[in-house]
Formats: sequence, C-alpha cells, structure tokens
Amino acid sequence: MDEKKEKTSMRQFKKIIDALSPCMDDYLYVYDLLNDMYYISPSAVERFMLPSSCFSDVNNTLKAMVYPDDWKLLSNDLSKLFNDPDFNFHNLQYRWMDRNHNPVWISCKGRVIRNEEKIPIALIGCVDEIGTKQRADNISGLLGEAFLREHLETMSETDDGGFLLRFGIDNFKEINENRGFDYGDMILRKTSECINACIKDGQKLYKLSADEFLVLDYSGRHVSEAQNIYNDVVNRINKFIEDNHYEVFFTVSAGIFDLAETSSHDYYELMKLSEFALNEAKNRGKNQFYVYNQKDYDDFKRKKRLVRIMRQSINNGFEGFCTYFQPIIDIKSGRLAHAEALLRFRTEETGLLSPSEFIPLLEESGLIIPIGKWVLTQAIYACGYMQKYLPDFHVSVNLSYIQVLKSNVLSEIVNLMQESGLKKGSIVVELTESGFMETDRNVISFCEGLKQNGIPLALDDFGTGYSNFNYLYNLTPNIIKIDRSFTIKALKNNYEYNLLQYMSDMTHSIDSKFCIEGIETAEELERISRINPDYIQGYYFGRPMPLEEFERSFIQKKAISE
Repeated sequence: MDEKKEKTSMRQFKKIIDALSPCMDDYLYVYDLLNDMYYISPSAVERFMLPSSCFSDVNNTLKAMVYPDDWKLLSNDLSKLFNDPDFNFHNLQYRWMDRNHNPVWISCKGRVIRNEEKIPIALIGCVDEIGTKQRADNISGLLGEAFLREHLETMSETDDGGFLLRFGIDNFKEINENRGFDYGDMILRKTSECINACIKDGQKLYKLSADEFLVLDYSGRHVSEAQNIYNDVVNRINKFIEDNHYEVFFTVSAGIFDLAETSSHDYYELMKLSEFALNEAKNRGKNQFYVYNQKDYDDFKRKKRLVRIMRQSINNGFEGFCTYFQPIIDIKSGRLAHAEALLRFRTEETGLLSPSEFIPLLEESGLIIPIGKWVLTQAIYACGYMQKYLPDFHVSVNLSYIQVLKSNVLSEIVNLMQESGLKKGSIVVELTESGFMETDRNVISFCEGLKQNGIPLALDDFGTGYSNFNYLYNLTPNIIKIDRSFTIKALKNNYEYNLLQYMSDMTHSIDSKFCIEGIETAEELERISRINPDYIQGYYFGRPMPLEEFERSFIQKKAISE
C-alpha cells in the first residue's frame, strides 16, 4: 500500500468513525502507526482526559491519560505491534482517567493492519467502558440507568418540574443470602410489577442498582403524588404477601426528591440527592418514605466534612484532639479520689465541637478505634503523673461499644498498662449501659477479661438506658454511675429520689461503689449526700480541664493552703 492510498484510507476511517459514533455507546478509534496519529470518536473527548479527538505524539499522550499503575501493561502490549510480526489483535482491559481524574475501567480491542512486508500500518478497533451500568435489566424487564441519564439530559429548564421517587427493597442482601438468588429475583420482579401498576402517564420507571428502582415524573405533579404512589405500592406488596400466606415477606423504603428543589438537570447531582433521600428513609427505620429536606442534607454534608477533618487530624498526630480531666470526689473524706478522662476536639475550621456531636461521628466512621487508643495512652500518662502526688489516684476511661466489638481493646489496655508500670486498678474502664444491651454476650466476655486482669469496671449513665438488672448482675461492675439527667429528676421528685436511694442500696448490696454525676451546687450536694453515695462528680467540684490546670487546682493549691 503506497503512501497516497494509506492517507486515503485514514480519511475514510475517520469518516466512518464520525458517521457511526452517534449510533454507538462505545468509542471507535484508528491509530495511524506510520504517521503517529490517533483518531477516536469525538464523544470520548467529553469523557476522558484527551486533548482532542485527533492527536499526535500518541505514546506520550496516552501515557498522560492512562491510570499510572496500568501504563506498563499497555506499553508492553503496544510494543508487540512493532516487534512481533505475528501479533495481529490487541485485547486489553485497563483504566483511562476521566475528566475528573478518576480511573475508569475500559476494554480496548483492535485489529492490527499490516502491509505485505508485515510492517504495522494501523490499529483499528473500539473502546468499551466495562464498568458502566447495564442499559436494561432482564429480571425486572426495565430499562436501566443509561436510559434514565439520557432522559434527564434531554429535559430543559422550561419543563414543568415533578419528582424523583427512588425505591429500595429493605434488607435485600439478607434476602439473597437467606433464601437464594432465585427467590431474590422473584422479589425484584414482583416489586417492579407493583410499582409499574401504580404509575401514571408521563411517569417512567427505571431499574437502578441491585435492589433499587426509580420513578421519574416530569409532568409537574406534586410530591404528594409520589407519596400516594409509595402507599399504593406498599398496599400491593402487602396484598401479594397475604395472598401467598406470608411465605414471602419483604418491605420497601423510598426517597422522594422534588425537582422544584433544584434547577439542575445534572444526572449525577440528581442521583446523589435521590440516593440521600432513600438512605434517610432506611436510616429512620425502613418500610417508609422520606421527602428530601435541604436542612437534613446540609447536616449530612456537615457530618461528612467533620469526619474528613477528624480523619486528617488523626493522621496528623491527633492534632486538634485533647484530653480533659474532671475530678471525682470521695464523699466520706471529701478528697479527690480519681478523675474521668474526657475527649475534646477543636480546630480553626470547626471551632470547639460538642462531644455529643463528634463522638457519634467517630463511632459511625470507626475512627473511635484509633482515637480511643490515643485517649487511653493520655489517661495512663496522666494517672502515672498524678500518682506522684496521690499514690491511690485512678483515672476512668470511657470505651465505645465499637472499640469492644471491633478491636482488640482489652489486649491494648493490658499491654499499655504493663508498659507504663502502673499498678493494677489504676485505670477504670467505663461502659455506657444503653450502648451495650443488644450485644451482652460479647460485653460479658469483655468484662470477664477486665476482671481477670484486675481492671475495674464502671457502668456509666445507669438508669438512662434499659436498666436490665439481670444484665447488671452478670456484669458485676465495680462502680455504678448515675447520669446528671437522672440526678436532676431525683432532686425535684420524691419518687425519683426514693428510686435513687434504692439504686444506692442495691449497688452496695452487690459490693459495688455508687457514683452520682451532675452535682453543681451545695444544696444539691447536701440532699444527694443523704442517699449515701460513695463518689460525687460535677461542676460543684470542678469542670473538665487540661491536666496542667487539674494539677494546679487539686495539687498545687492544696500544697499552698497547707
């Protein structure tokens, strides 16, 4: 093939690609090996980090857009084009970078065109995104996300509005695991049928991920119509379950997004907001619908931002975190007995956060595990430091149920105690009653491990949770602590006061100590003292404070006064 014919063929290939590209989801390409030119479907430029649909210096251009870990794989394959005369077909799965610098899995196939001397002239083929969503679902009989995206992109700002109604089958993974995939497929088909039977003209139903469906309404109907559809679907599902004598049972949740909430028709934005709405319905108990609320979404984004900031802080040596200590007083002697270690968090970006806000986020994200170990080391250091002045000083450390259930926290406590040289009993572990009731077997095993290693246990916030007395006897804690909220009730109500007295007597009957939290005035102290607690904790004796301030308040001032 002479040069003139080769150039003619390349122009023809480009014309063919331009003609076929609008009809295809894949990307056609031709790589002119003689002239180092590459031409690909123009739509690929919108998706990937390509300088244009036609470019030279192919090797370096491809290297800039291929995911770095995959470049060697591609480079080795391309070298065969020139070095192996019997290499005639390129077939490789690797990753290209999209316009947002995210890796996208592709399957790139191509036929090598050679001249009579077996010199490679061109590579012609197509690129297919193998990580993209299916265009249709054969089980439910519905079109998939690709068609939903195309539909949304054809909408204009002059459309009448409407809503997105996103369904999800509750606990679908468990359905598949417990009953098998055939059973799960049957549930998908039945759900699809029930939703399809409830939608009206101008509404379209699509299949999303494994167990999700989406109704798109662009006819201007109000979100109350979406609520009615949800209720109708639930009634149909319940009728199906009843007709099958409850041999089949499942529920659905739904998130509703009012398209009037946004002027954007961006597919990814709308999917993100509808997914949030569905997740809220599930988080609030499942088997219900939730209508998107901007404030809830802002709170959700704030939580994500705070988790990101705290993760960065942990990775930067726990910057922003600090440990405060609150005194606990022996009521009989009136002297400092020990302290409770309390976590605080502050950065310039967040300001001082309330523990009631950031500790649940640490637990939800799993970050409570590394931060919990850090607090433990701080408490052990503080205890050793204070024992120079008060040999019998103790420090209490709060443990999250996440630490108990998902980490080796018992071994960590034992090892850190041994490394520190502290005597047994110096560190007291506090568990919150309400956080552990549903996992009592694991907790009882953990508490037995504490006893075997001489580590005292305090049951915190007793009376605010389940107050399961059988559970209490199984744990046999060394200390029972009463929360401030219960203390306030006892100070205002004789019934609650008598109940608190009963708790004190019961605690002493099992040879445990009784600690009452939240005492803030002399009058409160005087009345609570009649109940005969062992320890008192509250602002009356001192607020949580850094270790240096704690030393000044309870050691240096005492030395000066003496």
